[in-house]
Amino acid sequence: MTRSIRLALAAAAAALMALPAAAQVRALSDPVVAHPNPESLFSNKDPKLNRNKQAAMHIMRELLQCNQWDRAGEWLTDKYIQHNPMAASGLPGVKHFFIEVAKRKPTPTCTKLTSPVVAVQAEGDYVTVLAVREYPYPDDKSKSYTSTWFDTWRFVDGKADEHWDPATLPAPAPAPAAK
Repeated sequence: MTRSIRLALAAAAAALMALPAAAQVRALSDPVVAHPNPESLFSNKDPKLNRNKQAAMHIMRELLQCNQWDRAGEWLTDKYIQHNPMAASGLPGVKHFFIEVAKRKPTPTCTKLTSPVVAVQAEGDYVTVLAVREYPYPDDKSKSYTSTWFDTWRFVDGKADEHWDPATLPAPAPAPAAK
């Protein structure tokens, strides 16, 4: 094989590898599967880790699942540093986002966590919850695939003081068609 052919093949291979992942339209991964008893994942023999995991469970259940944001002060500090670009930091900021912007309506009775939790990890002041997230395929909205979402909180005295997740800003709305 001549040097010029090898260079051409190497350039073609490099070009193919540089193609955006958007060219792939079907998930190759196995489906993400939730734990059959998610609440069992929110306990630990260590008292501090157990307190933090229990607070994370209440955040998942009462706040994120049942939208009882009037109770947010039970599990979030007043300072609550938010790293999700959609909500402001501070207890009033996060409550405003879920109540006024996202328009979440509270479920009056909230006794069991039904969110599709995969795993809960705790170390020091941090708790991370991994959950199933389902997304529609871009080319066929009637079909979907699963991926993993995460929420991580840093706790101070049993309340979440800081939060991270992989949220991004939404794409801009398409411009209206010219008349």
